[in-house]
Amino acid sequence: MTVMTASGVQAYVEKAQKYMSERQAHRDRVRDLRFDTIAVHGMYSAEEAFSGGQGGIIEPIFPSTSQAYRDSDEMEAALSYQIPTWCYSRIHNPTVFYLEETLALLEAYGCECDATGLCTSSGMAAIKQAIEPLLAKQRSGTENINFVSAAQTYGGTFQLFNVRMAERGAQVRWVREPWKTEEWENLIDEGTRFLYAEMPSNPQQAFADIQAVADLAHSHGIPFIVDATIATPALMRPLAHGADIVIHSLSKTAGAGGCTISGAIIARHDMVSKHLDDEVKADYGLWLKLWPFRDSGPAMSPATAHIILGEVRTLRLKMEQMSRNTLTVAHFLADHPRVERVDYLGLDDHPLHDLAGRYMKVVDDGSPSFGHLMSFNVAGGAAETRVFFDGLKRTWRATDLGRIKTVATIPAISTHQQQGEEGRELAGIPANMVRLCVGAEHAEDTIADIDQALALV
Repeated sequence: MTVMTASGVQAYVEKAQKYMSERQAHRDRVRDLRFDTIAVHGMYSAEEAFSGGQGGIIEPIFPSTSQAYRDSDEMEAALSYQIPTWCYSRIHNPTVFYLEETLALLEAYGCECDATGLCTSSGMAAIKQAIEPLLAKQRSGTENINFVSAAQTYGGTFQLFNVRMAERGAQVRWVREPWKTEEWENLIDEGTRFLYAEMPSNPQQAFADIQAVADLAHSHGIPFIVDATIATPALMRPLAHGADIVIHSLSKTAGAGGCTISGAIIARHDMVSKHLDDEVKADYGLWLKLWPFRDSGPAMSPATAHIILGEVRTLRLKMEQMSRNTLTVAHFLADHPRVERVDYLGLDDHPLHDLAGRYMKVVDDGSPSFGHLMSFNVAGGAAETRVFFDGLKRTWRATDLGRIKTVATIPAISTHQQQGEEGRELAGIPANMVRLCVGAEHAEDTIADIDQALALV
């Protein structure tokens, strides 16, 4: 019979400390690698493969719901958070951890700060998980809790902020023109908990000056959160410009194959927030995992993590190709007589082209690159837009985006329908807007399909 002793627990703690020291040394070496190398290899090493993975060169999937322990001492050490553990997949899982580390390393690439990643079951789960602790009531209970967000967000985000957070007593204050930093400043007061922007926005292509808004947020002792789903770290890394938290719907661009629903939070260490305790701010991503996340349970499955890891390995290559294609399509649409407006940051005459170009660049290259998402307004109105939309043959009609295949939707009747007419007016979503997410097909084939559909209008 094994007798439980303090020394037994301590033995596991000392073993774990040695393991964590070695892992940190390996992580430090990985941080010195180039972006593509990190994307391909992540934190999975040959040493790790041979020590427990039977030499497999790809990260293994751990589909088991739980972890077994050698004895009661190891269980006690693990469940008291004295040693690393994945105990239960709702809380943590090794395969998911490989993805979290890879994303954190990519988002912090070229940045003096370090960061921690936390993967979730969806992009919406990531947003909700990231913001809820920041909106917790203070002990005094007298504060008017609010947060400031760009009005140009995904429809689900708009609903979460405008309805669900209001139900919890937190007021959202909308910035109509987020590229004007003074608009942000005018909405901040003592009750403001954070600033939030989606860049580029879906589908309006709104953009803000990341460094200026981050500096503004920090001057008020609050964090700046950026949803960078469309850009991915291959084109933009907000942490390097002062943002505190980056959100991704991995269902979209990072998971371009379109096989999984998933999300991620990447939080810088020592983030700014006058409303959080120092130990929470020191590593917000890890704190979320250990406490709020384990209680609410929006866990990513190991199979999903494995799929996204495979997608991320070629992230830069896909983003370059899709961005080039989108620019080609945007130029075609800008000259088309049946199109009254094109919104794509890559067009030289777009009013936010220069601002976005300061932040959106191909990693390790420096060439401006503006992503795969654009929108355009069909001449006429809602009826003409439906005729065009229904006439598409090769382009998929779906509410999806960020795909390797080109996808289109009409936001007013789909992704932003629930906002209502007033909400769509606020966000700049007219009835004749088409959101187009250009994939990796040959651009001329995509143009041919769009052209034949426009000819029906």
